[in-house]
Amino acid sequence: MVNEWLLSLARWLDAQSWSTQLHESIYMYAWVETTHVLTLAVFLGMLFVIDLRMLGLVFTDTPASKIAARLDTPMMVGFVVMVATGLALYYAIPVRSTQSIWFRIKLLLLVAAGVNAFLFRARMRASVGTWDMDPKPPRHIRVGAGTSLLLWAAVVICGRTIAYDWFDCHKQLPYFMYWAAGCVDEMAALE
Repeated sequence: MVNEWLLSLARWLDAQSWSTQLHESIYMYAWVETTHVLTLAVFLGMLFVIDLRMLGLVFTDTPASKIAARLDTPMMVGFVVMVATGLALYYAIPVRSTQSIWFRIKLLLLVAAGVNAFLFRARMRASVGTWDMDPKPPRHIRVGAGTSLLLWAAVVICGRTIAYDWFDCHKQLPYFMYWAAGCVDEMAALE
């Protein structure tokens, strides 16, 4: 049911003339994709410095709150532009993206990274006065930072693998993979 709804939405988006124009544009798609990758680098660069400090691996002589405060604005600007360009990339190729197992995993990882970030920020702000100058933050802060690094690394890997067709719907796949990738027409043909 969800796969059918997602595919219908993707097909509707794909039928929009702007979607086709963006995908078939000589320069615009490349500009959007380049901007997505560059702002991903800005966002992740800031995030990794913050997370590495929260792990107690870098800048241990600088208060953790000071590093987080200074890098938060450029990190969030990078994040907002990265999300906007990511939505534009999806809009340009909605059907293939919707039926990509890597895209689906990436979205799940993005949700998990968002939940982790929300919890991590809340814990960090609540306890920063007690350990701000400590070279090694408390365990719960280190676990949140490590989880953040792992989730974002996985997001990047999945984002990169979207370009490959290893599990695309036109391939011969097990039924489970058709379901996981949202290959509605292929599942219907097997039933």
